[in-house]
Amino acid sequence: MANQPAQKFKIGLITATVWDNDGFYTVDLSRAYKSDTDEWRNTGSFHHSDLLNLAKCAERAEIWIGRQMNAR
Repeated sequence: MANQPAQKFKIGLITATVWDNDGFYTVDLSRAYKSDTDEWRNTGSFHHSDLLNLAKCAERAEIWIGRQMNAR
């Protein structure tokens, strides 16, 4: 069974996925898009119009991680 993310934050097409690796947190940032075959996929490449949502998702992830670490 694959590991589950500790938390996800989504705004529009942008997602920040937080992973807990034994108390060391990492974050994957991605943008969803539809392929030519009409399937949803993700990329790590962002449009100019994505940057504000990218920053907000990253900020939410940073705040969440900080709270987890302060709770210890």
